[in-house]
Amino acid sequence: MAAAWLEKFKQRPWFIKMALFFSIMGPGIITANVDNDAGGITTYSAAGAHFGYALLWSLIPITVALILIQEMCNRMGIVTGKGLSSLIREKFGVKFTFYLMTLVLLTNLGNIVAEFAGVAAAAELFGVSKFISVPLAAMLVWYMVVKGTYKSVEKIFLVACIFYITYLVTGFMVKPNWAHIGREFVTPQIKFKSGFLIMLIGVVGTTIAPWMQFYQQASVAEKEINIKDYAYSKADTVIGSISVNLIAFFIIIVCGTVLFSSHHGGVIIETAADAAKSLAPLAGNYAAWLFAFGLLNASLFAASILPLSTAYSVCESFGWEIGVNKRFTEAPQFYTLYTCLILFGAGLILLPRIPLIQIMLLSQVINGLVLPFVLVAMLIIINDKKIMGDHTNSRLNNILAIAFTAAISLLSLILAIVSIRG
Repeated sequence: MAAAWLEKFKQRPWFIKMALFFSIMGPGIITANVDNDAGGITTYSAAGAHFGYALLWSLIPITVALILIQEMCNRMGIVTGKGLSSLIREKFGVKFTFYLMTLVLLTNLGNIVAEFAGVAAAAELFGVSKFISVPLAAMLVWYMVVKGTYKSVEKIFLVACIFYITYLVTGFMVKPNWAHIGREFVTPQIKFKSGFLIMLIGVVGTTIAPWMQFYQQASVAEKEINIKDYAYSKADTVIGSISVNLIAFFIIIVCGTVLFSSHHGGVIIETAADAAKSLAPLAGNYAAWLFAFGLLNASLFAASILPLSTAYSVCESFGWEIGVNKRFTEAPQFYTLYTCLILFGAGLILLPRIPLIQIMLLSQVINGLVLPFVLVAMLIIINDKKIMGDHTNSRLNNILAIAFTAAISLLSLILAIVSIRG
């Protein structure tokens, strides 16, 4: 059957292929790019500031792993027409699903708070108080989803993806040593020191997160992509996985060129806003403003997606109606949860003395504990012929998927243990 798809795909004229791709693209590109959120930008900024270009090589295996994992959930969504939560409930039962969704909800709550913190920090770099920026951001993302349709919301999200180009522009503005960067890929310098290894684990952990699998599969299912258009949907996933790591590449380059080279790794980067502030005296205000604008766009983007992903996951696991195309009266639990998540995330940021670092730390720990269970569940489901029919994994796909799952699970668990131990 796969050969038949390929033959039909080859026979179509190029302009029809392009038109079909543009009509289908969205879930893969949006899911991947929103992963470059406030937490992701902070991690990549710290990697560049403390270790220069030394971690750039890791983006290659991370990209391959991300393509492999997201393609599996993309395929499951197309073949079954169901989200990942629904398939997990059907395969493993209500009890396992309940505990898993509880952990997903907790880790996403921490991430949502971090996104609104990113909005507040980025806005303050432009002189806007968090008491103005955060409520405005909350109202904007709520109205967009509750009052919009899937098509309108997807278009807005795709436009938001375009603004990540600010990091590419900033990357060229700081004039990096491209020859040095090339050498890091050809002969990577892997340092077996605790700080380097923990940062490596952090880069992996921030790039591949459980919410991504749930959101992409739910989006594919809601968009009702047909199996005959699988090739275009797969291309959407591959492009998204490459583009998100391309942005990560340039963020590391910017901070590696300016902050590491100038201060020999002595710049302390705890948030993405710290990176933007540090760039101004060294690379100029324009570079700092572009970096800060990228942070604002990324935080606002993720503040829309993460509550939506959580609402999809939790509500589908209980069999409740879900979907942006449905009205509030048709999916009350879905929209109520989405609203509560936004109010929680935005409201917490406005409280005095909020322990943001502790909240982010806890969400990172739970993320490290949840990811192995999600990946193993995916592998079991996608190899079940009763569910997937002729579209199960090939032997090569299984070998690669099992290897990456084992490696990512190990790294995630180590990160969780390290975070708990401080």
